[in-house]
Amino acid sequence: MNKLYQEALDYLYSFVNYSFKHSSELAKAEFNLDRMRDLMRLLGDPQNDYPIIHVAGSKGKGSTAAFIASALGAADYRIGLYTSPHLQEFTERVQVNGIPIPEDEFVALVEEMKPAVEQVPYITTFELATALGFLHFSRQNVTVAVVEVGLGGRLDATNIITPLVSVITSISLEHTAILGDTLEKIAREKAGIIKSEHPFVASPQKMEVASVFDLIAEEHSVALTLVGRDIFYKVKKKSIDGQMLEVWMRNGPKMKLSIPLLGEHQVENAITA
Repeated sequence: MNKLYQEALDYLYSFVNYSFKHSSELAKAEFNLDRMRDLMRLLGDPQNDYPIIHVAGSKGKGSTAAFIASALGAADYRIGLYTSPHLQEFTERVQVNGIPIPEDEFVALVEEMKPAVEQVPYITTFELATALGFLHFSRQNVTVAVVEVGLGGRLDATNIITPLVSVITSISLEHTAILGDTLEKIAREKAGIIKSEHPFVASPQKMEVASVFDLIAEEHSVALTLVGRDIFYKVKKKSIDGQMLEVWMRNGPKMKLSIPLLGEHQVENAITA
Protein backbone atom coordinates (compact mmCIF):
# COMPACT_ATOMS: atom_id res chain seq x y z
CA MET A 1 0.00 0.00 0.00
CA ASN A 2 1.17 3.51 -0.85
CA LYS A 3 2.73 4.99 2.32
CA LEU A 4 1.29 8.47 1.72
CA TYR A 5 -2.16 6.94 1.11
CA GLN A 6 -1.94 5.01 4.39
CA GLU A 7 -0.94 8.20 6.21
CA ALA A 8 -3.92 10.04 4.68
CA LEU A 9 -6.22 7.21 5.79
CA ASP A 10 -4.75 7.28 9.29
CA TYR A 11 -5.42 11.01 9.39
CA LEU A 12 -9.11 10.52 8.50
CA TYR A 13 -9.48 7.75 11.05
CA SER A 14 -7.87 9.88 13.76
CA PHE A 15 -11.12 11.85 14.04
CA VAL A 16 -14.37 10.74 15.69
CA ASN A 17 -15.59 7.66 13.82
CA TYR A 18 -19.17 6.82 14.74
CA SER A 19 -19.16 3.71 12.55
CA PHE A 20 -17.08 2.01 15.27
CA LYS A 21 -19.33 3.05 18.15
CA HIS A 22 -22.10 1.15 19.94
CA SER A 23 -25.68 2.34 19.48
CA SER A 24 -25.78 3.57 23.08
CA GLU A 25 -22.88 5.90 22.31
CA LEU A 26 -24.48 7.01 19.07
CA ALA A 27 -27.62 8.02 20.96
CA LYS A 28 -25.55 10.50 22.98
CA ALA A 29 -23.64 11.82 19.97
CA GLU A 30 -24.12 15.38 18.86
CA PHE A 31 -25.39 15.11 15.29
CA ASN A 32 -25.90 18.43 13.55
CA LEU A 33 -25.00 20.01 10.22
CA ASP A 34 -23.12 23.06 11.54
CA ARG A 35 -19.65 21.44 11.35
CA MET A 36 -20.28 20.19 7.84
CA ARG A 37 -21.58 23.56 6.63
CA ASP A 38 -18.57 25.33 8.13
CA LEU A 39 -16.12 22.90 6.55
CA MET A 40 -17.71 23.06 3.10
CA ARG A 41 -17.81 26.87 3.22
CA LEU A 42 -14.06 26.90 3.93
CA LEU A 43 -13.55 24.55 0.97
CA GLY A 44 -15.60 26.76 -1.38
CA ASP A 45 -18.87 24.78 -1.27
CA PRO A 46 -17.93 22.38 -4.11
CA GLN A 47 -21.19 20.44 -3.55
CA ASN A 48 -22.98 23.28 -5.33
CA ASP A 49 -21.00 22.81 -8.55
CA TYR A 50 -23.17 19.99 -9.96
CA PRO A 51 -26.68 18.53 -9.56
CA ILE A 52 -27.07 15.75 -7.00
CA ILE A 53 -29.48 12.84 -6.57
CA HIS A 54 -29.75 12.09 -2.85
CA VAL A 55 -30.59 8.55 -1.68
CA ALA A 56 -31.73 7.57 1.83
CA GLY A 57 -33.50 4.53 3.28
CA SER A 58 -33.17 1.61 5.68
CA LYS A 59 -32.58 -1.10 3.08
CA GLY A 60 -31.50 -1.00 -0.54
CA LYS A 61 -30.14 2.53 -0.69
CA GLY A 62 -26.68 1.39 -1.81
CA SER A 63 -28.07 -0.81 -4.58
CA THR A 64 -30.51 1.90 -5.67
CA ALA A 65 -27.73 4.50 -5.79
CA ALA A 66 -25.63 2.10 -7.88
CA PHE A 67 -28.59 1.47 -10.25
CA ILE A 68 -29.10 5.24 -10.70
CA ALA A 69 -25.40 5.79 -11.39
CA SER A 70 -25.36 2.88 -13.86
CA ALA A 71 -28.39 4.19 -15.76
CA LEU A 72 -26.96 7.71 -15.97
CA GLY A 73 -23.59 6.31 -17.03
CA ALA A 74 -25.30 4.35 -19.82
CA ALA A 75 -26.74 7.67 -21.01
CA ASP A 76 -23.15 9.01 -21.32
CA TYR A 77 -23.26 11.33 -18.32
CA ARG A 78 -20.12 11.77 -16.21
CA ILE A 79 -21.26 10.35 -12.88
CA GLY A 80 -20.00 10.77 -9.35
CA LEU A 81 -21.10 8.10 -6.87
CA TYR A 82 -20.64 8.45 -3.10
CA THR A 83 -21.51 5.42 -0.95
CA SER A 84 -20.56 3.90 2.39
CA PRO A 85 -19.21 1.76 3.87
CA HIS A 86 -16.61 0.20 1.56
CA LEU A 87 -15.88 -3.48 0.93
CA GLN A 88 -12.09 -3.46 0.57
CA GLU A 89 -10.61 0.00 0.05
CA PHE A 90 -11.79 3.35 1.41
CA THR A 91 -11.41 4.81 -2.09
CA GLU A 92 -14.41 2.72 -3.23
CA ARG A 93 -16.64 5.24 -1.45
CA VAL A 94 -15.85 7.97 -3.98
CA GLN A 95 -16.16 6.97 -7.65
CA VAL A 96 -16.37 8.73 -11.00
CA ASN A 97 -17.78 6.64 -13.84
CA GLY A 98 -17.30 3.53 -11.73
CA ILE A 99 -13.62 4.22 -11.01
CA PRO A 100 -12.62 4.74 -7.36
CA ILE A 101 -10.69 7.90 -6.56
CA PRO A 102 -6.98 7.22 -7.28
CA GLU A 103 -4.78 7.01 -4.19
CA ASP A 104 -2.62 9.99 -5.22
CA GLU A 105 -5.71 12.14 -5.74
CA PHE A 106 -7.06 10.99 -2.36
CA VAL A 107 -3.78 12.02 -0.69
CA ALA A 108 -3.73 15.40 -2.45
CA LEU A 109 -7.30 16.25 -1.43
CA VAL A 110 -6.72 15.22 2.19
CA GLU A 111 -3.66 17.52 2.30
CA GLU A 112 -5.67 20.34 0.73
CA MET A 113 -8.44 19.95 3.29
CA LYS A 114 -6.20 20.01 6.37
CA PRO A 115 -6.07 23.83 6.87
CA ALA A 116 -9.88 23.99 6.72
CA VAL A 117 -10.26 20.98 9.01
CA GLU A 118 -8.12 22.69 11.66
CA GLN A 119 -10.73 25.44 11.85
CA VAL A 120 -13.68 23.12 12.55
CA PRO A 121 -13.62 21.51 16.02
CA TYR A 122 -15.09 18.03 16.65
CA ILE A 123 -15.24 17.11 12.96
CA THR A 124 -15.87 13.40 12.25
CA THR A 125 -14.36 10.85 9.89
CA PHE A 126 -17.60 10.54 7.92
CA GLU A 127 -17.90 14.31 7.56
CA LEU A 128 -14.34 14.45 6.19
CA ALA A 129 -14.99 11.57 3.79
CA THR A 130 -18.16 13.28 2.55
CA ALA A 131 -16.35 16.58 2.05
CA LEU A 132 -13.60 14.79 0.14
CA GLY A 133 -16.21 13.18 -2.11
CA PHE A 134 -17.90 16.50 -2.86
CA LEU A 135 -14.52 18.08 -3.62
CA HIS A 136 -13.40 15.24 -5.90
CA PHE A 137 -16.63 15.37 -7.92
CA SER A 138 -16.17 19.11 -8.44
CA ARG A 139 -12.57 18.69 -9.59
CA GLN A 140 -13.61 15.90 -11.95
CA ASN A 141 -16.37 18.03 -13.50
CA VAL A 142 -19.08 15.41 -13.04
CA THR A 143 -22.37 16.00 -14.86
CA VAL A 144 -24.31 14.74 -11.84
CA ALA A 145 -23.52 13.00 -8.56
CA VAL A 146 -25.45 10.25 -6.78
CA VAL A 147 -24.97 10.57 -3.02
CA GLU A 148 -25.98 7.92 -0.50
CA VAL A 149 -26.92 8.98 3.03
CA GLY A 150 -24.74 7.48 5.76
CA LEU A 151 -27.20 7.32 8.68
CA GLY A 152 -30.76 8.62 8.89
CA GLY A 153 -31.22 11.65 6.69
CA ARG A 154 -32.18 14.87 8.45
CA LEU A 155 -28.88 15.26 10.33
CA ASP A 156 -26.64 13.20 8.07
CA ALA A 157 -23.47 14.93 6.87
CA THR A 158 -24.62 14.60 3.25
CA ASN A 159 -27.74 16.66 3.95
CA ILE A 160 -26.18 20.06 3.25
CA ILE A 161 -27.18 19.74 -0.39
CA THR A 162 -30.22 20.81 -2.36
CA PRO A 163 -30.85 17.74 -4.53
CA LEU A 164 -32.23 17.57 -8.02
CA VAL A 165 -34.39 14.74 -6.68
CA SER A 166 -34.52 12.87 -3.37
CA VAL A 167 -34.94 9.10 -3.22
CA ILE A 168 -36.05 7.05 -0.22
CA THR A 169 -35.86 3.28 -0.31
CA SER A 170 -37.58 0.76 1.98
CA ILE A 171 -38.04 1.93 5.60
CA SER A 172 -37.76 -0.44 8.56
CA LEU A 173 -36.95 -0.24 12.27
CA GLU A 174 -33.22 0.51 12.66
CA HIS A 175 -30.96 2.63 14.88
CA THR A 176 -34.01 3.24 17.05
CA ALA A 177 -31.94 4.94 19.79
CA ILE A 178 -31.06 7.66 17.27
CA LEU A 179 -33.83 7.75 14.67
CA GLY A 180 -36.88 6.92 16.77
CA ASP A 181 -38.71 3.83 17.98
CA THR A 182 -41.54 3.76 15.42
CA LEU A 183 -41.67 3.50 11.64
CA GLU A 184 -43.34 6.91 11.50
CA LYS A 185 -40.51 8.58 13.45
CA ILE A 186 -37.85 6.88 11.34
CA ALA A 187 -39.69 7.87 8.15
CA ARG A 188 -39.65 11.50 9.33
CA GLU A 189 -35.90 11.36 9.94
CA LYS A 190 -35.21 9.77 6.54
CA ALA A 191 -37.49 12.30 4.84
CA GLY A 192 -35.35 15.07 6.30
CA ILE A 193 -33.52 15.00 2.96
CA ILE A 194 -36.66 16.30 1.19
CA LYS A 195 -36.29 19.90 0.01
CA SER A 196 -39.13 22.21 -1.02
CA GLU A 197 -39.99 22.24 -4.72
CA HIS A 198 -37.62 19.35 -5.45
CA PRO A 199 -39.44 16.06 -6.19
CA PHE A 200 -38.88 12.79 -4.40
CA VAL A 201 -39.33 9.16 -5.25
CA ALA A 202 -39.96 6.35 -2.78
CA SER A 203 -39.83 2.57 -2.92
CA PRO A 204 -42.91 0.55 -1.88
CA GLN A 205 -43.61 1.31 1.79
CA LYS A 206 -45.80 0.11 4.62
CA MET A 207 -49.02 2.10 4.92
CA GLU A 208 -47.92 4.16 7.93
CA VAL A 209 -44.69 5.19 6.17
CA ALA A 210 -46.49 6.08 2.92
CA SER A 211 -48.87 8.28 4.94
CA VAL A 212 -45.92 10.15 6.48
CA PHE A 213 -44.41 10.68 3.03
CA ASP A 214 -47.70 12.03 1.67
CA LEU A 215 -47.85 14.54 4.53
CA ILE A 216 -44.24 15.62 3.98
CA ALA A 217 -44.83 16.02 0.23
CA GLU A 218 -47.75 18.30 1.04
CA GLU A 219 -45.76 20.26 3.65
CA HIS A 220 -42.91 20.89 1.19
CA SER A 221 -45.06 21.36 -1.92
CA VAL A 222 -43.22 18.60 -3.76
CA ALA A 223 -44.29 15.84 -6.08
CA LEU A 224 -44.04 12.33 -4.62
CA THR A 225 -43.73 9.32 -6.91
CA LEU A 226 -44.38 6.14 -4.94
CA VAL A 227 -43.46 2.82 -6.53
CA GLY A 228 -46.52 0.55 -6.50
CA ARG A 229 -48.95 3.46 -6.51
CA ASP A 230 -47.70 5.87 -9.19
CA ILE A 231 -45.33 3.62 -11.10
CA PHE A 232 -45.98 -0.07 -11.63
CA TYR A 233 -43.95 -3.09 -12.65
CA LYS A 234 -44.16 -6.77 -13.45
CA VAL A 235 -41.38 -9.34 -13.56
CA LYS A 236 -41.65 -11.03 -16.96
CA LYS A 237 -38.74 -13.45 -16.79
CA LYS A 238 -36.12 -14.70 -14.33
CA SER A 239 -32.95 -16.60 -15.07
CA ILE A 240 -29.47 -17.08 -13.65
CA ASP A 241 -28.45 -14.06 -15.74
CA GLY A 242 -30.96 -11.67 -14.16
CA GLN A 243 -34.55 -10.48 -14.54
CA MET A 244 -36.66 -8.96 -17.32
CA LEU A 245 -39.12 -6.30 -16.17
CA GLU A 246 -42.05 -4.37 -17.55
CA VAL A 247 -42.49 -0.87 -16.09
CA TRP A 248 -45.17 1.76 -16.61
CA MET A 249 -46.55 4.95 -15.11
CA ARG A 250 -50.29 5.25 -14.57
CA ASN A 251 -51.96 5.34 -18.03
CA GLY A 252 -48.49 5.46 -19.60
CA PRO A 253 -46.71 3.20 -22.13
CA LYS A 254 -44.95 0.06 -20.91
CA MET A 255 -41.14 -0.05 -20.95
CA LYS A 256 -39.05 -3.19 -21.00
CA LEU A 257 -36.00 -3.25 -18.73
CA SER A 258 -33.50 -5.86 -17.63
CA ILE A 259 -31.31 -6.08 -14.53
CA PRO A 260 -28.44 -8.51 -13.87
CA LEU A 261 -29.40 -9.06 -10.21
CA LEU A 262 -31.80 -11.56 -8.67
CA GLY A 263 -34.36 -11.10 -5.89
CA GLU A 264 -37.62 -9.16 -5.53
CA HIS A 265 -35.86 -6.50 -3.45
CA GLN A 266 -33.52 -5.74 -6.35
CA VAL A 267 -36.53 -5.33 -8.63
CA GLU A 268 -37.93 -2.71 -6.24
CA ASN A 269 -34.54 -0.99 -6.07
CA ALA A 270 -34.26 -0.92 -9.87
CA ILE A 271 -37.78 0.47 -10.38
CA THR A 272 -37.13 3.14 -7.74
CA ALA A 273 -33.91 4.08 -9.56
